[in-house]
Amino acid sequence: MAKNKKENGYGNDSISLLKGADRVRLRPSVIFGSDGLSGCQHAFFEILANAIDEAREGFGSRIEVTLFKDYSIMVRDYGRGIPLDYNEKEKRYNWELVFCELYAGGKYDNNSGENYEFSLGLNGLGSCATQYSSEYMDVTVYRDGYKYDLHFEKGNNVGGMKKEKCAPGYTGTIIKWKPDIEVFTDIRIPISYFQDTLKKQAVVNAGLTFVLKDEFENKTYEYCYENGIIDYIREISDNKNFSSIQFFETETKGRDREDKPEYKVKMQIGFCFSNEINLLEYFHNSSFLEYGGAPDKAVKSAFVYAIDQYLKSENKYNKNEKKITFTDVQDSLILVSNSFSTITSYENQTKKAITNVFIQEAMTSFLKKQLEVYFIENKDEAERIANQVLINKRSREKAEKTRIDIKKQLGGKIDVVNRVKKFVDCRTKDVSKRELYIVEGDSALGSCKMGRNAEFQAIMPVRGKILNCLKADDHKIFKSEIITDLLKVLGCGVELHNKHTKDLHTFDLNKLRWNKIIICTDADVDGYQIRTLILTMLYRMVPTLIDKGKVYIAETPLYEIRTKYKTYFAYNEAEKNRILSQIKGNYTIQRSKGLGENDPDMMWETTMNPETRRLIQVLPDDIELTKQIFEMLLGDNLTERKTYISEYGHLYLDHTDII
Repeated sequence: MAKNKKENGYGNDSISLLKGADRVRLRPSVIFGSDGLSGCQHAFFEILANAIDEAREGFGSRIEVTLFKDYSIMVRDYGRGIPLDYNEKEKRYNWELVFCELYAGGKYDNNSGENYEFSLGLNGLGSCATQYSSEYMDVTVYRDGYKYDLHFEKGNNVGGMKKEKCAPGYTGTIIKWKPDIEVFTDIRIPISYFQDTLKKQAVVNAGLTFVLKDEFENKTYEYCYENGIIDYIREISDNKNFSSIQFFETETKGRDREDKPEYKVKMQIGFCFSNEINLLEYFHNSSFLEYGGAPDKAVKSAFVYAIDQYLKSENKYNKNEKKITFTDVQDSLILVSNSFSTITSYENQTKKAITNVFIQEAMTSFLKKQLEVYFIENKDEAERIANQVLINKRSREKAEKTRIDIKKQLGGKIDVVNRVKKFVDCRTKDVSKRELYIVEGDSALGSCKMGRNAEFQAIMPVRGKILNCLKADDHKIFKSEIITDLLKVLGCGVELHNKHTKDLHTFDLNKLRWNKIIICTDADVDGYQIRTLILTMLYRMVPTLIDKGKVYIAETPLYEIRTKYKTYFAYNEAEKNRILSQIKGNYTIQRSKGLGENDPDMMWETTMNPETRRLIQVLPDDIELTKQIFEMLLGDNLTERKTYISEYGHLYLDHTDII
């Protein structure tokens, strides 16, 4: 049986229409994309966009933005001034249309050539939507020898429009408003947003000056790029580019579909190549396209096509080698695209991507031709670019192999099925108590295993001298069974920061299975070298373990001194001399044997007993110095290593086997 209207609460009277300011105030995310800080920022940008449109049409060359201490904002331009008087055509005042009507403005008939040819504030929502979402808004306009004033509160005009005579020839618009906390969840736009936005607008509006006043810090910032994106690319590249800065520019006409109207497109593309910096930024009608859309697709298609064609023509690919991808190009590319069109299809009101089919096709075709000519006319640069892209490609492919190695070698838990050879675990599962001894060889494994406390001490033997991880590439490292076994035992993944494969970085400190990692090697030259190589591996693969103080070196005694009643252990020459000076009677002294020859009691007392052992905690007191020393002694800089040995080698002669 059907329920009556009262019971289900949904009938003909249930449908309602949002009117006036409520269309924005109750649903800000529909217009601004968010009811949070990003929506509040977009409301500001709509006002800024109108000022930019004026300046780009040649009316005014300076725009001022002020952030006040209560987070109110003011935008001032020196354009023609917004028309606010009576509109005979619409039979209403223009101020009502501009500030109180959505989808009203002077930017719709762009193909007519009147008003704004390439408009940023295209959709006719900006001024009205921002006004509706404000706690208050004050508008002052100078034009036609008059000064006009308007005041709004929470979307409603208060007091009508005031009009008075002013000095002739002075024009411009001043809009000051405070975003309403009742509309947005956060109105505290940081100064960094204004800095970034105004800088970007200066880049794509060559010669236009933006002034930012920060009332919080009482600071003023000014942004102007006389040559637009060329100056910006020069600034970004910071003289680290290995190719010259190229600038391509053209204008064309077309349509997105046969049944759609024709429109104008203007495009500017600037780029260079660098091994240290990469950047891709797209702008359309001065709006920063965070997600790109049509220009992004055009750039990717054109650059891959042009460079691939060059590589093929010069026979630079190896036999059966796969072609390059845009990732390989992007790794070394600094590119800024600045396009304009009289008709623009945005993905949504927030204008973070455009979808115009014709813009994509026109830019792709234009770029392909320009790049082909550029490569022909600049053979040396073409060679450098092509060779670097190939290096990027092969590095990416090697990184992908490493990713597969990591997944295969380090994946899964250590259990009966996936066990590590000769690794001896401890009983406790309490990570705060667990200790891992990394020992030198199978003989040391035996003595340490018998001398340890099996409750909390585990043993991992290292067989021979491991790979120098500073000189080997990632793929070779993960082919080393010793290293992958040790990493598997640690359990925390690896820290490999590789731009080609994001998931190479698998490190998670919470997954570390040990409270202490103790390197325990013989007190001789070979032992010191093995210790250094283990430290190098940890430094390269899991540096956070060193940074967090998880890594220790177990000091092993150099001398065993026996008397009739007691055995002493000396860890250095000074200790040996001090002990000998205190002994009365006969004694025997023996230089310490390798760990594998020590009896279990001695191993426990000297190396493994927390009460009597000596551990040196490895900490990078100076991270940069630590990095330099590692790189100098174990890296690829042979000249620096030779210089160091020639200067300081004599200090270490006593530790060598040279007679």
